[in-house]
Amino acid sequence: MTEPELRTPAIVQPALGTKAVTSTHLSLRHALLALAIVFVWGTNFVVIRIGLDALPPLLFAALRFTLVLLPAAFFLPRPKVSWSNLALYGVAVGFGQFGLLFLAMDGMISPGLASLVVQMQVFFTIGISMLRSGERLAAHQIAAFVLALAGMGVIAAHNGHGTTVLGLVLTLAAAAGWAIANQAGREAVKTNPGLNILAYVVWASLFALPPLYLLSLLHEGLPAIEHGLSNATLATWAVVLWQSVGNTMFGYGCWAYLLSRYPAATITPMSLLVPVFGFGASALLLGEPLEGWKIAATLMVMGGLAINLLWRKRA
Repeated sequence: MTEPELRTPAIVQPALGTKAVTSTHLSLRHALLALAIVFVWGTNFVVIRIGLDALPPLLFAALRFTLVLLPAAFFLPRPKVSWSNLALYGVAVGFGQFGLLFLAMDGMISPGLASLVVQMQVFFTIGISMLRSGERLAAHQIAAFVLALAGMGVIAAHNGHGTTVLGLVLTLAAAAGWAIANQAGREAVKTNPGLNILAYVVWASLFALPPLYLLSLLHEGLPAIEHGLSNATLATWAVVLWQSVGNTMFGYGCWAYLLSRYPAATITPMSLLVPVFGFGASALLLGEPLEGWKIAATLMVMGGLAINLLWRKRA
């Protein structure tokens, strides 16, 4: 993991045992690859919304991680990290991040706003890391957090206009789950510098499945599960497959590839485009309106993220 002002999701760290970082400038080919990744991540929120039209949210999340685990686990050896670390990552990213996010997006927050709010994971990640390491917040990080928090306040003030308070809370909780997974992944990389990131994500999915399937059964009920599965079309299964192969394996795998060849400071700012693609796709494909308050909230949150990611200490 890099210095605090450049936090990135732990599953995309440059610890792959590949080529050393050789340049701070992206080649055209790698720039296009980075753009393709953030495009997939941003538009994925619309894909999630489409999947939720057919499947209950917790079942949807469970199926996603089932296809991440199988059949890849038969081809990728288990990474040499503790079972407890894999379990923490799996539960945090499975139920904590995607389970709660899917619940929120099931009528409580629009795809565009979800793509923005979940980026608060950056600040949660910094906070958890500081608790673990004893680091202290820098002045620019405090300013960045306050600005992003103001954006959350604007969203909360417009309850019922694309989001509900519960939807906002669930999405923030999903961001916190992502941050916990970040820390688990970071510590896994520290103990095993040659960690295969894709294998780590695949095997951690083993621990995402039990809570998701159990809570789906308890919360959504067997009739809803049977109804969702019986009415699933080829398009529904294509959405689930895209969640596992496109968003997870392609997205995180290629992001890790780029981070193994460039400094995090060169790659990470590209993630600022995720909410841009999220809002754009939601407006274009789902007709989500882009009112002035959404633009204001986006500028506040993205401004906070930009300060946190792009600030440089002077010598």
